[in-house]
Amino acid sequence: MDRIILTGSLLTLLTFSFVLEIESTSFKLVNKCRNTIWPGLLSGANSAPLPTTGFVLHSGESRTLRIPRAWSGRLWARTHCGHDSTGKFTCIAGDCGSGKLECEGAGAKPPATLAEFTLNGADGLDFYDVSLVDGYNIPMLIVPKGGTRGGCGATGCLVDLNGACPTALRVARANGKGSVACRSACEAFGDPRFCCSEAYSTPDTCGPSPYSLYFKHACPRSYSYAYDDKTSTYTCASADYTIIFCPLPYTSQKVLGARKDGIPLPLVNKTMMYLRSRHSSGAAASSTGLSSLLFMALAATNALPLLLSWPIYNSL
Repeated sequence: MDRIILTGSLLTLLTFSFVLEIESTSFKLVNKCRNTIWPGLLSGANSAPLPTTGFVLHSGESRTLRIPRAWSGRLWARTHCGHDSTGKFTCIAGDCGSGKLECEGAGAKPPATLAEFTLNGADGLDFYDVSLVDGYNIPMLIVPKGGTRGGCGATGCLVDLNGACPTALRVARANGKGSVACRSACEAFGDPRFCCSEAYSTPDTCGPSPYSLYFKHACPRSYSYAYDDKTSTYTCASADYTIIFCPLPYTSQKVLGARKDGIPLPLVNKTMMYLRSRHSSGAAASSTGLSSLLFMALAATNALPLLLSWPIYNSL
């Protein structure tokens, strides 16, 4: 009798595991950065919490998570982390404020590059994007695999924007040397025009700013401001996803070529791939050097008139 009960329990467990495998999506997180990162995960209000909300991922490592098919939420990389004198776990960029390795239902404190997902949404499609709306701290790439419908295009930001981040947006190390993240203009200035709030809370009243256009030019497929939906949200059905932190641009281009990615916008603007190496000197932090970078980006998008019309132009 005990053997029958044990066999029945085993079959139930196997059946549950099989159903879970079918009704879940896999997220493979890959760390190609030179340094350790600490991914954080946050489930949306109507989604069940995941088994993990934060963990360590050393350089060169990967970890695969099973995500429920109806899940929505976001994930990001916490960077420059450690324990303070009281034993509290903190990060310079992307910190979730829990004081622990697990974020326990808390989101990323800006600035942080975000991967956002709504799985099995309208018409059974997954919706996903890489967002710089809350700022930037690390390059990131989402690559769907095995999708049956939708565009299933890769998206992300492959350029290291920290080295050339405008001075007013920079987040520096504790010693003040080197930029480790780049804030959004909304966080830096609190201007409703940057935040798409108050009188600027609709798509008709809130357009791209000089700063968001700079980020958009560097990372054409990423979300650059609140109403950047048309060129930043991607769809796929029944796919698994690889999320790569610090992808190499040339490697990503080879991946896309093999997959015959048909998205009109390029994944990376090749003219801005080497911003950090070109502008890592002290001169890059000057207002003149940064204005030159913004002029380069905006001239390429025919947006110089917009830059000149903003009152903040003289402070760039």
